Amino acid sequence: MSQTPQPGAVGWMDLTVADAGRVRDFYEAVAGWAAQEHPMEGYSDFVMMTAGGAPAGGICHARGANASLPPVWLIYIVVEDLDARVARCLELGGQIVGGPRQAGSGRFCVLRDPAGAPFALYQNAAA
Repeated sequence: MSQTPQPGAVGWMDLTVADAGRVRDFYEAVAGWAAQEHPMEGYSDFVMMTAGGAPAGGICHARGANASLPPVWLIYIVVEDLDARVARCLELGGQIVGGPRQAGSGRFCVLRDPAGAPFALYQNAAA
């Protein structure tokens, strides 16, 4: 992303699936996105780009640490204090799906809200 999202903003979204290549091809054909490979450990996930070259979201393989993620478009909400927000989520009836763990220059945690909807919280290392 060209700008650093502010706390409370949706800073990213991605989709984790068993057959990321097939789903990548689907979104290239349906949404007009183009895929850029994003190297992982022994394989590549995909950053999907708009026709104008802006990142639209990611399509990831359900492997390794991502194996347990649900196959839904997962939003990443930017927060200033990941640990405090995860604790508050748990106090209010949410659940941890995975993490917290490192991601690039920050940390994130995948959660479920009290209705069962998955989402993630992300804290940039600068926060």
